[in-house]
Amino acid sequence: MRDLHGRIAIVTGAGSGLGQATARALSHAGCAVACLDIRAAAAQATGAALAADGGDSLALGCDVSDAQAVATAIERVLQRWERLDILVNCAAVDHTYSIEELTVAQWDQVIGVNLRGPFLLAKAAFPIMRRQSGGHIVNVASTAALRAWANAGPYHASKWGLLGWSRSLGVEGRPHNIRVTTVIPGGMRTHFFDRFAAQGIPMPNLEKLQDPAAVADAIVYALRVPDGAVLQELIITPPEETSWP
Repeated sequence: MRDLHGRIAIVTGAGSGLGQATARALSHAGCAVACLDIRAAAAQATGAALAADGGDSLALGCDVSDAQAVATAIERVLQRWERLDILVNCAAVDHTYSIEELTVAQWDQVIGVNLRGPFLLAKAAFPIMRRQSGGHIVNVASTAALRAWANAGPYHASKWGLLGWSRSLGVEGRPHNIRVTTVIPGGMRTHFFDRFAAQGIPMPNLEKLQDPAAVADAIVYALRVPDGAVLQELIITPPEETSWP
């Protein structure tokens, strides 16, 4: 398996949930990790935890839907480490409303973070990886990219779009040894469901959801696949997940 020691990684949404778990898993695997989150204090907390555990980290506040913010973050990473080997797009947002209740601003925010964000990060990372003759981009989708339920239109649109775009990006990356993996997780025990209670939506049984650390380990596994192969798509769900494709 590929050795990740000394690799330089960016993880978006690193302030909590899967992003935080992925930053931790990559750091434990020997990567230097740039922790990006729209909440700068949360990014700082994750970066500080990695450093306290002996890791090499950089924490940056970044709105992934903002092209200038992304460009600035990439520049900071290059100033610190002079290269970029791994990009993991974890940042995501959702608004669970019917088509009649959903606002245009809410639609734009979900598409902006979940689809535009990975595009902006990959667009900035791709030429760096091409010059280095290789790299790996991981886009975190969802089982929402494989089936649909009511009142989640923008989330479905963003994740279906992310899955299709990732396949196209993988084809573009092949000649340059840039590998692209789409990770498709089922439900995880994260703050993502906090909004349900506020909106009066029935909460899932959190005990039946998977630990985000398990998904983070799967991401690390995909990154470790040896040269000559790429794990293009990986579906990982809790055993009792109801939203199977």
